[in-house]
This record gives sequence, C-alpha cells and structure tokens, in this order.
Amino acid sequence: MAGLKAGDPFDPATTLAPLSSQGAADEVKDKIRQAVALGAKAQEVGPGVPNHGAFVQPTILTEVGEDNPARYWEFFGPVSMLFRARNEDDAVRIANDSPFGLGGSVFTSDTVHGAEVAKKISTGMVFVNHPTMVKADLPFGGVRRSGYGRELLGLGIKEFVNHKLIDVVDIDAPF
Repeated sequence: MAGLKAGDPFDPATTLAPLSSQGAADEVKDKIRQAVALGAKAQEVGPGVPNHGAFVQPTILTEVGEDNPARYWEFFGPVSMLFRARNEDDAVRIANDSPFGLGGSVFTSDTVHGAEVAKKISTGMVFVNHPTMVKADLPFGGVRRSGYGRELLGLGIKEFVNHKLIDVVDIDAPF
C-alpha cells in the first residue's frame, strides 16, 4: 500500500485513484474513525493523497477485536484490516468469520498445502500466492453477502440465460 501513487485515474502512472464520489470518500473516512473509536488502531501509509477530490489515504487497521463491529464492515476504499492468528486453523476461522465472501488469498511457500488450506476458505474465489483478481478467463463471484452465482465463462453465461421460449415478432407488421 505504501507504494501506491495517488492521482488522475487517466494517468497510467496512477495506482490509487479517487473514490467514486466525495460522499463515498467521506463514508470510508467516517468508518475508519468509528473503527478506531471502537478500539481498532489505524495507521495511514504511503505518500499523502491530494487534498482535492474524493481521495482516501491508504489505511491499515489492526487490533480489530472480535467485539468490534468494524471487523464485519466493507470499507470500499483503500483500507486493509490485519488480524493475528494463533495457528493455521485460527487463520481459517478468522477468514471464514465474515458475512461476506467474494475472494481470498493464501500465501505460503508450500503451494500444495496452500491449495488444501484454500479449500477450507469459504469465498467465491481463493487464490494461492496471489491477491484476488478478476480475469476474463476465470469465473467471478462470491458467497453470502458478496453475491451468489458466477460471471464470466460458461458459468457466467448460464447465470444470465433466460430459459424461456421467446417468440420473434415482426416489429414492422401492422397491429
């Protein structure tokens, strides 16, 4: 996050664009303040973002306790929450303790074991040694409050196909 460069989203060098609106940016900043008021610690990282526009300074939240409702919020901005796990089983428990489930990642030096751990993660997509992503050649979709079903590829086509018989009508025919 510290390497992100805030700026004009049309500039190819920009890696941190503004949010969709000032209201969206204000909401993310307010959620960060609420998380801290409820016991989390926030650390802003990276170079400062512009004072104009709907920018939010990248922020890492830590010490987000199990009693802190921020643990279950979606921030929709450059905010990451870091959780400490006692062991692998605890890490899986933490990953699955969410009302959301779009995507997740497992990072490990043992990719075979990483794939086994990934099978225990309850999300629509899980990657091993790569952050979550969207690619045209991979199905995309989540579980729980992150959606149901898949987009892209054959799975996506079947999601959006209406299986009704459609009559073709000649729009130039008189009524």
